[in-house]
Amino acid sequence: MQKIGVYPGTFDPPTNGHIDVAIRASHFFDTLIIGVGNNPGKNPLFSADERVAMLEEIFKDSPNIEIRPFSNLLINFVSECGAMALVRGLRAVSDFEYELQLASFNYHLNDTVDTVFFMAREENLFVSSSIIREIAQYGGDVSDRVPPVVWKKLRAVYPIK
Repeated sequence: MQKIGVYPGTFDPPTNGHIDVAIRASHFFDTLIIGVGNNPGKNPLFSADERVAMLEEIFKDSPNIEIRPFSNLLINFVSECGAMALVRGLRAVSDFEYELQLASFNYHLNDTVDTVFFMAREENLFVSSSIIREIAQYGGDVSDRVPPVVWKKLRAVYPIK
């Protein structure tokens, strides 16, 4: 039986922290599916197709990582993928409290799926997509916190003045 994990998120935009968690998690699964959530309520900067395309470019040389969009209930997406585990990254205590609630509800909805947490590396502890977007919006250089393909897309939306 193949071990499949799902690493879900909005990834708007993908950061080096997301990439680090995905690469590390991919070593524990035969296939790691990065699920790109389409949640219009979050008012994303990039469309789901753009986020999928960025992630496909980033992971083009990672044979056991797949990128898939989804817009249904996460636990249903995980079941559709045949996954045994959800992968989540943690940065701070506040992340843990929120993720613990989600893990508990996901387990309640499907007790065959476990949640696996990966701690952020020190250099990514305070990196979030929302902070990246805000800094880029005001012309700040976040090129060391995102992959080159993401930096290029951010500069197209928010040119340096």
